Amino acid sequence: MTSARPDVLAADQGSLLAQFTRPRSLFLANMATKIILILLLLHAVVFPNLPQYAGKGIGARLVTYPISALLVPIIFVALGARRPKRYPHVIDICVALPFLLDTLGNALNLFDEIDWFDDAMHYINWIPWTLAFGFFLRYLKLGRLNAACLAAGYGAITHILWEILEYFAFIKSNPNEFDTAYTDTLGDLALSLSGSVTAAVLLGTVLWKISAVRDDEIAA
Repeated sequence: MTSARPDVLAADQGSLLAQFTRPRSLFLANMATKIILILLLLHAVVFPNLPQYAGKGIGARLVTYPISALLVPIIFVALGARRPKRYPHVIDICVALPFLLDTLGNALNLFDEIDWFDDAMHYINWIPWTLAFGFFLRYLKLGRLNAACLAAGYGAITHILWEILEYFAFIKSNPNEFDTAYTDTLGDLALSLSGSVTAAVLLGTVLWKISAVRDDEIAA
């Protein structure tokens, strides 16, 4: 078994670093998103007894939310020679943004202080989350309608899974949530589906040309 030459490895690492850091504006925006998310999660670790974190399943969030900041980079590196020639910063930001907004809302106690904030988050967060998948589909060279419908379906399915996880994370063990859980869940599903459909429409219309992936950006 032969090992890669050091100069080849160094060249590959240099190329990978260049892919991660270009274009600079998107790289900085991406890093800012991840750093702010990590700092907000650390706030919950340092001040776990604050009232805004009570009954919110913060333990589960601390375990799962960092994954959003690592998922796209890990997949990108794991693809090796098959990875795109440009790092998908926009997809990366769209994946992490919903988790950032949710964590920020908890840190500022907005979910408890503003009645409609939770509803707004279900609609708003599912727009970038669905767009992330939609932008990924652009690498597969699908047509507008196919890409938009698949993106909307992805948003709907992932939100159903989210509601199931929410139930086990903090509703099942919190009797105070039982009385309104059914109504709240139906409302959350409707709002997140609306966000998914909004993202799908945006993908198939105003964002279609902007999100186009050139042939020379895809690895052979």
